[in-house]
Amino acid sequence: MALIPSTILTGFLGAGKTTLLKRILHEQHGLKIAVIENEFGQESIDNEILLHDGVEQIVEMNNGCICCTVRGDLIVALADLARRRDAGEIAFDRVVIETTGLANPGPVAQTFFVDEEVGAHYLLDAVVTVVDARHAMDQLDQHEEAQRQVGFADKLLISKADLVDAGQLAALTARLKRINPRAPISQSDFGSAPLAEVLDLRGFNLNDKLEIDPAFLTADEAVDHAHHHAHDDDGEHEHVHTEACDHSHDHQHSAHSDDIAAFVFKSERPFDPARLDEFLSSLVNVFGPRMLRYKGVLLMDGAERKVVFQGVHQIMGSDLGAAWGETEQRGSKMVFIGKNLPKDVFIRGLEQCLV
Repeated sequence: MALIPSTILTGFLGAGKTTLLKRILHEQHGLKIAVIENEFGQESIDNEILLHDGVEQIVEMNNGCICCTVRGDLIVALADLARRRDAGEIAFDRVVIETTGLANPGPVAQTFFVDEEVGAHYLLDAVVTVVDARHAMDQLDQHEEAQRQVGFADKLLISKADLVDAGQLAALTARLKRINPRAPISQSDFGSAPLAEVLDLRGFNLNDKLEIDPAFLTADEAVDHAHHHAHDDDGEHEHVHTEACDHSHDHQHSAHSDDIAAFVFKSERPFDPARLDEFLSSLVNVFGPRMLRYKGVLLMDGAERKVVFQGVHQIMGSDLGAAWGETEQRGSKMVFIGKNLPKDVFIRGLEQCLV
């Protein structure tokens, strides 16, 4: 039986998650979606949709959706839903989990990888984060949870864009890209995002594409080239390029110093598989709790196929990707998103793993 695609819907308090979720519940889309509201906090679906009387329950909607309240262990709840589905008691073909506005989505995402029964029934499709255009700048300044929610995202939906001017929206968009360059950004006002912007994004699946915003990749390239050449004592040209997201030269955003940030490693030289495996394992052991998301497409010495890897905190996996094309430029590209990660340690270590 095919795995059940699952989406984590997150975002800070008041961002518009529940508005989007209501639209998913009420729209006549022909999909059977189990919506799980995880750990009720300050916001919840309206009483007429979910009656929260303190017990776990499932409410079936007239459009084929079901909505499930979960106050306890998410692993237990997902496993129970799967067993009831297999027994024919309920019917659904995908899951959307809404977290509370103050939740760190990391443990929710890890749920899909740390339990065998959950992993046997569910596939984590993507983490979708709703961002409040009007209040996000202050929230990102004041709350690490808001930064984590952005950093974990496979897709970012900006809500309430009508409440800010074009300059404010551009500044927010630029900041979101610096925190998480791999998540596409679109707008979702009044929950109006098409379902294609929320479901079946395949953001967590291993594949041979690493989506990173092109502007992010080129923004610091000139600075980093200058840095590498200035320190290249032996005169050789080193094909290692790194792009950081501190953008200290960007005066417009200099007042915002985010603990959650991203950087990219690129190289045209192949990796030594054994050295890279040892180094990545050591990174995960030391910095795993601070490594929110990391993903890469790798060129391995002697391999004719790409190697794709990704991880969440201490959980890391890899798989073989497509074969390198005859005319394709071969090289590795890796993105790391985390809290106060020592970029220089990562970059120097990865360089030592190159052939």
